[in-house]
Order: sequence, then structure tokens, then C-alpha cells
Amino acid sequence: MIGIFGGTFDPVHYGHLRSALEVKEIFGLTEIRLLPSAQPPHREQPIATALMRVQMLELAIKNQPGFIIDTRELDRAGHSYMVDTLKSFRQEFPEQSLLLFIGTDAFKNLTTWHRWQQLFDYAHIVVMTRPGFQLQELDGYFAAKKANDITELVQIPAGGLFFQPITQLEISATAIRKMIAEKRNPGFLLPDAVIEYIRQHALYEK
Repeated sequence: MIGIFGGTFDPVHYGHLRSALEVKEIFGLTEIRLLPSAQPPHREQPIATALMRVQMLELAIKNQPGFIIDTRELDRAGHSYMVDTLKSFRQEFPEQSLLLFIGTDAFKNLTTWHRWQQLFDYAHIVVMTRPGFQLQELDGYFAAKKANDITELVQIPAGGLFFQPITQLEISATAIRKMIAEKRNPGFLLPDAVIEYIRQHALYEK
């Protein structure tokens, strides 16, 4: 099984990295693809350049086996629509189970995503929840896709919906950028190597 973990990573922080590590272990993934988005249609555009965001990711996941930076959205022109990204993954890995990891906020807005129903043609969707998260009653479409066990996701390559509690660190890239702009120390929120890179490039300073 291959995991797909998207984000702007502007900058990458321990909230991203801890979540990715946990789902990699829980689902026994052969690899997890960290997917920096180029032009996310649902959120503000990144401040750091694509190259800088990739370089920060490289520093953050150094020596972490099974973590792979996947730049296919950065290499493609136009908006970063997840449905197009998953289609390209499916072409590359026709037999593998693909797991797209999203947060609860993204799941709430999933029906606003471009061609959202086709996401399930190419991958399973795994919603990362906080411990103690209470799932609201799903509508018929989602209820029919809900898997009750991880083994169900292994048996077919795509089409399932699964909810997985993980340790969610309350860290926000927006808050980190604000902290740096205010000349406060973002230590222990993101890797030291990434903090050093941000300082060297004077990133996020007003």
C-alpha cells in the first residue's frame, strides 16, 4: 500500500511529520508520498517558492526510510486538482492500494473538491481524526463506501472511506509564519534543520 499525504508544507512542521509517520506504521505502508501542492484551489497560495518548500521537506525527512517527496503537482501547470494527481498515481501503480490521507476539515469540504466523486475511482480516502473524534452520521454515498477494517483497504485498490484516529499535534504553518515575522522562536514546532534554512533565506520575515 502506498500513502499519499498532500499539503502546501509552507513550512513543513512536526504536525505533518508525526501524522505521516503514524499512518505509515498503522497501515504498514511500503512508502508514503509527501505531495507539495503547487496552486491549491481551496486555500491561499504558498509564500515560499516550490523549490524552497521541497528543500525544506528534504531537510525534514532526511534519514526517514519510506518517506518520498513527490513533486508531480509542482511539475504540472495550473491548479493542483487532487483528482488529476490520483489518476497519475493510478497509472503509475495500477495494482497497488492507494491511500489518500486527509484531515477532518478537508473531509467536511470534500464535496466542494473538483470532480470529488472520481477520487474514489483511483484511491481509498483515509480521514485522520483526533482521538475521541465523534463521527457524524454519514450520508448514503459515504456510508456505502465506509470500511470498518484496514484489511478491507488491502483487498481492493480504491473506493473505500476509512476513519483513523492519530496523535494530532496542534501546530499550524500559519502560526509558525506569524511567529517568525514577529521575531519569536519557533523551536520544537519544526525540525531544527528547517528552522536554520528559514533563517538563512530570511523566509517569512514580514
